[in-house]
Amino acid sequence: MNAGELLPLPALGEYRAAIEEELRRAVLGEDPFLTEVAGHLLSAGGNRWRPLLCVTSAVAGGGEVTFPVVRGACSVELVHLGSLYHDDVIDEAPTRRNVQSVNARWGNLTAIVAGDFLLARASEIAASLGTEVAGLLAATIGRLCEGEIRELRTAFQTSRSEEAYLASVAGKTASLLSASCRIGALVAGLDRPTVEALTRFGEAFGVVFQIVDDIKDLVLSEADLGKPSGHDLVEGVYTLPVIRALALDDGEELAALLGRPIDGPAVEKARDIIISSGGVESAARTARDWADRAAACLAPLGGGDAATALARLGHGLVDQLSGL
Repeated sequence: MNAGELLPLPALGEYRAAIEEELRRAVLGEDPFLTEVAGHLLSAGGNRWRPLLCVTSAVAGGGEVTFPVVRGACSVELVHLGSLYHDDVIDEAPTRRNVQSVNARWGNLTAIVAGDFLLARASEIAASLGTEVAGLLAATIGRLCEGEIRELRTAFQTSRSEEAYLASVAGKTASLLSASCRIGALVAGLDRPTVEALTRFGEAFGVVFQIVDDIKDLVLSEADLGKPSGHDLVEGVYTLPVIRALALDDGEELAALLGRPIDGPAVEKARDIIISSGGVESAARTARDWADRAAACLAPLGGGDAATALARLGHGLVDQLSGL
């Protein structure tokens, strides 16, 4: 999912260059080894959705991308990176962004400590931007943890409800995307109605983002994803396409496969059932509904290139599924 292609703003390359430079500064530590580990995934690249949402939100509301806005953008990306370090330990993931994961290369303990370091750097930056931003980022980290716990508690449960799925998504994904938009708006000094509109947009867009990501986990290859495909099925994380497939005609056959750890041929068979049953198409329609909601949240902002680009963002993600 390429943020640059879906946010075609003239100065986006300039903003991204400033963000990358500041991120490189942020991961520097006194210990060279910690600097290397903390910068591992940073140097592997990434679409930078969260920082780009931060700066685009500032522009969409009529503000400017000042250095504090860039710093705010870095803070949310550092939280995201830190959470990936921790996630890969939980999932025992061997790769991330087409490179060896930190835990696979240096071990779980190093990965956890480096993830904590990134969260600390994010908090330090947020504190420099004022008490509201600092409090927001701290609360968002808490919501990320709550979302992950909700997901872990329903692992391997074929009875997982859509409500439980959406509650987890709200915490583990939508909260940080929403915070990205809100921090950009706050640091740019936008008025309160605009801040709230962008915050609501980020929440709804976060749901679109996660549903699309969950669909891609089922239909794309490991090379395309930059991480193992079908990994959610292996870990017992039954996402919206799976939940929908379980409720359809082939649900009994799928349920007989799931509910326990699976690998190899069983994963491929489960993926085939989910795709052929219509579970993927059903989930994609729900993602489009959430994209409609996200776009509607921006109505108070009026026109403008940045606001229009944000309003189209959710639909752009869903449209990418049609070619898969």
